[in-house]
Amino acid sequence: MKRQPVFCGFPLEFAFRLMYNETILKNEVKRVKRSFGEALLAARRQNGMSQQQLADALFVNRSSVANWEADRRLPDSLMIAKIAEVLGVEATELFDASKGDLESPVVIIVDDSKIILTGGLPIIEKAIPKATVVGFTKPSQAVEYAKANRVSLAFLDIELGAYSNGLDLCKTLVDINPHTNIVFLTAFGEYSIDAWKTEASGFMLKPITEEGVKSQLKKLRHPFVFGGYDA
Repeated sequence: MKRQPVFCGFPLEFAFRLMYNETILKNEVKRVKRSFGEALLAARRQNGMSQQQLADALFVNRSSVANWEADRRLPDSLMIAKIAEVLGVEATELFDASKGDLESPVVIIVDDSKIILTGGLPIIEKAIPKATVVGFTKPSQAVEYAKANRVSLAFLDIELGAYSNGLDLCKTLVDINPHTNIVFLTAFGEYSIDAWKTEASGFMLKPITEEGVKSQLKKLRHPFVFGGYDA
């Protein structure tokens, strides 16, 4: 009687069938595993929240939520933790679902006017693709965020409520991270002289425009590289 060839103690045909089925199973597991965007979408819907409601709770632009859910962008680790808190899910669920590089540049905009933030966030996101862009109305919140995240670029309004002006906030941010680029925003050109006495990279008159942001990127004291775009 002719002996059948064996592999790892199994008949060769049976062994090949096992390996084939294992490959199919692994591919199916990869297919079924949710991306970060899919996990975020499911958690948001489970909470009965719209993209705008989630964006308002996180104080980001609605397009940021849309980009996260479409897996076009990925929030930084602190934002993922904040999302988990708002949605009432385990942070590990979102971290496990996240993929890709969490080290995209972090850009913040600080202005005590919500109208300016609402209009400025999408413009900055468009001008700086793949960056994490977060807005704050309170300087204290921006400082806490900067302590937990390496901020690459900060757009600061010069007149900021609790702070006598954005010049003080500039000094604080630079003390936290000397490589943070600062661009001042104001509607008053006379502030430009004082602004240039700081560690700021530039000065931009309101309203914020895509062309204005891109122009400032060419003047940064500490350029950064991301997504094929040199800033």
